Amino acid sequence: MLRSIKQLYGKKLGTSDGDIGHVKDFYFNDQQWAVRYVVADTGSWLTGRLVLISPHAFGELYQDGDCLRVNLTRQQIENSPAIESHKPVSRQYEEDYYRYYGWPSYWDGGGMWGVSGFPVAPPPHLMPSKKASRGSRHNNGDDPHLRSTQAPNGYHIQTGEAAIGHVTDFMMDDKSWTICHLVVETGHWYSGKEIVISPKDIDRISYDESKVFVKVTKEAILKAPEYHVPLLGAAYHDTRNFDAS
Repeated sequence: MLRSIKQLYGKKLGTSDGDIGHVKDFYFNDQQWAVRYVVADTGSWLTGRLVLISPHAFGELYQDGDCLRVNLTRQQIENSPAIESHKPVSRQYEEDYYRYYGWPSYWDGGGMWGVSGFPVAPPPHLMPSKKASRGSRHNNGDDPHLRSTQAPNGYHIQTGEAAIGHVTDFMMDDKSWTICHLVVETGHWYSGKEIVISPKDIDRISYDESKVFVKVTKEAILKAPEYHVPLLGAAYHDTRNFDAS
């Protein structure tokens, strides 16, 4: 099932022993187009600390009312490796993080999630053997392709002919956590409709220019059928394709 990333912002996050805050952001890899972390705002519980939660802690995204269920405890999250909010996520941090939880690393193996195509949820009461070390001895090796899903919001779509429309949302498969579509508003000069673009039709994202460069033509975008973002929790399956010729 496809889920709107924008509709998930602000959703409560609940563990087996209480709430831990709400969804602030998502970090995704802009080459593999997979959501790698949920960024949690823990409010007054862990003041001033950024908390990342891997999709491994969710498995297939499950919503209980207005709350997303996390298969961890508050103690596990509190003792997990801390990360500084003003610095990029380093591979050294990710190695410490995955070692702490005992999950298979997504960067080792041929699948989207390492040895698998899907994140694997841990047993509900699995506890790490010891408290994680505060502060890694290595902070280098930042991953330049691990980005906030909020960053490209509003970025212009650049075809070979002209810029047309801007990004308004991502659509994510809630089982594999892969981004299947970018939702694009074409703007009032181009009928003002929303369409979707597949990551396979994207050449690159320029964060300096605030643009998404695509391999499809302006004409193909203008002829694309209008897209309506489904209501939260509603199923949506899309098989449309652009003619990039």
